[in-house]
Amino acid sequence: MKTHEKYINRCIELAKNGLGTTYPNPLVGSVIVYEDKIIGEGWHRKAGEPHAEVNAINAVEDKSLLTKSTIYVSLEPCSHFGKTPPCADLIVTHKIPNVVIGTIDPNEKVAGNGIKKLMEAGANVTVGVLEEECYELNKRFFTFHNKKRPYIILKWAETADGFIAPSTKKEQKPVWITNAYSRQLVHKWRTEEQAILVGTQTVLDDNPSLNARDFFGNNPIRIVLDKSGKIDANFHVKDNSIKTLILTESKAFQSTKNCIYETCQFDENLVENTLAILVKHQIQSVIIEGGSKTIQSFIDKNIWDEARIFKGKNTFENGTKAPVIKRKIVESKTNLDDKLVTLKNYD
Repeated sequence: MKTHEKYINRCIELAKNGLGTTYPNPLVGSVIVYEDKIIGEGWHRKAGEPHAEVNAINAVEDKSLLTKSTIYVSLEPCSHFGKTPPCADLIVTHKIPNVVIGTIDPNEKVAGNGIKKLMEAGANVTVGVLEEECYELNKRFFTFHNKKRPYIILKWAETADGFIAPSTKKEQKPVWITNAYSRQLVHKWRTEEQAILVGTQTVLDDNPSLNARDFFGNNPIRIVLDKSGKIDANFHVKDNSIKTLILTESKAFQSTKNCIYETCQFDENLVENTLAILVKHQIQSVIIEGGSKTIQSFIDKNIWDEARIFKGKNTFENGTKAPVIKRKIVESKTNLDDKLVTLKNYD
């Protein structure tokens, strides 16, 4: 089993190379081992491109060794035709006798069917190696398919005295609480998640671009809550540079290619209504980045998975109070003079 864990761990390492680029597909890594030596490895890079198992098999120079090898894969091989053929069929075609799988795929199109196909073809299949680690790798994908909503990350920065914004901002928009290194880290996070969400007041106060300009990678889809259409075309979120969903009660707006209006009820079920629209657009992960009222609404509903909170050293004395959240801190680190704490919601 230790040998299996070693190679599944390598699959996980490979899979992480696809973070932020595989949506709506999961992160998957695969290695092929012959006589305790890796002879091929690969990961899924982008939706529509070859899956991890295909890349691993293609990397094997001497294909005759496949009939005497073991293929390791962090997630159950697919068994259906999508944009690419089934990986389970490919494994069977190459007569790879041993298959070791990290965890079962929750997608109803797979959900054990890949394993069944491999076993029916005579393969020796082992399932559940480093299962928790493989689940963590695809926490976004699993949450989307199991809970029928995106994986939700709450993020904010607060001062030492517990404010996220001062009473007045004068000429500086936004007012920075964190240092430049923390802000770059946030932009890195944006490249890893599929969407980013803010409320009306955050846009009116800060006019944010909500892109990943300080880090290399994909920009997230922008989600903006704008109940009565207060945000006009002069704001960055309506510049059509990035796909943007505007959730509103007004039906007076016309969608464009990159600025899509969705009618949404802003009632006591706003959180649930918002998430239903995100699911409609196949969004598997979202960073809730502001403002305090919007973030607090997710906390109060207990509909969130992770909170990342920066704590700066400066003080505002008065202003907008930070959201109130009660969960055990699972990680705490410093980023120069900033403190970053991470909380998880296990409910």
